[in-house]
Amino acid sequence: MDLFDQHLIQITEKEAPLAARMRPRTVDEFVGQDHIIGIGRLLRCAISLDQLSSLIFYGPPGTSKTTLARVIANTTRAYFIAINAVLSGVKEIRAAIETAQ
Repeated sequence: MDLFDQHLIQITEKEAPLAARMRPRTVDEFVGQDHIIGIGRLLRCAISLDQLSSLIFYGPPGTSKTTLARVIANTTRAYFIAINAVLSGVKEIRAAIETAQ
């Protein structure tokens, strides 16, 4: 990353929508979904130990699937690929699978 990349990131973060700026970045900042990420739960332990395999989050819009995935990516050494089922096609899914292999 050079000076120009860093500047672009800073500008993007300042001009990002409020929801993006307020999005949690750590497991402790994440609110809700205590049944899967609460203290002592399997997913939270796996995140803290950085021992995760591939994950697929499924559910209705607005249930923090992407936010949780980004929190996991920020907390662990995991490689994060976001795929939107509505906007992506077979080509993108095959590319993600190829990257994972």
